[in-house]
Amino acid sequence: MKAVVQRVTEASVDVDGERIGEIDEGVVILVCAMQGDTEANADKLAAKITKLRIFRDDEGRMNRSLADIGGTALIVSQFTLAADTSRGNRPGFSAAASPDEGERLYEYFITRIQHEGIPVQTGKFGADMKVRLLNDGPVTIPMEF
Repeated sequence: MKAVVQRVTEASVDVDGERIGEIDEGVVILVCAMQGDTEANADKLAAKITKLRIFRDDEGRMNRSLADIGGTALIVSQFTLAADTSRGNRPGFSAAASPDEGERLYEYFITRIQHEGIPVQTGKFGADMKVRLLNDGPVTIPMEF
């Protein structure tokens, strides 16, 4: 699975003009299931993200995790993370999992983040979403498992 993790002070996601998810301090996780991914990939990714020390401690160093700060995750499916831009000017997305498998692994990933004790808000799989965020730092970390 591929993910982009962004440390935020606030974020929200709207679908069809309706706010469906909103968080304060925490992370926005853009996530994409790739062909061949399994629950094991989602397990590793979720465990790593929740323990990733990207939040400031009292000395201003990135030394605290999402769990340490009591933060929230806004998880948004984003198949475009599978983009292959090696040829031409139109990205290819054939490396992404099929929509059914992608949705299944996305939903599973959400449960794994929740299992780690993190409150979760989500986007809507396959929807045209408008994501707003205030990236803190900025801290943006690409990940792949």
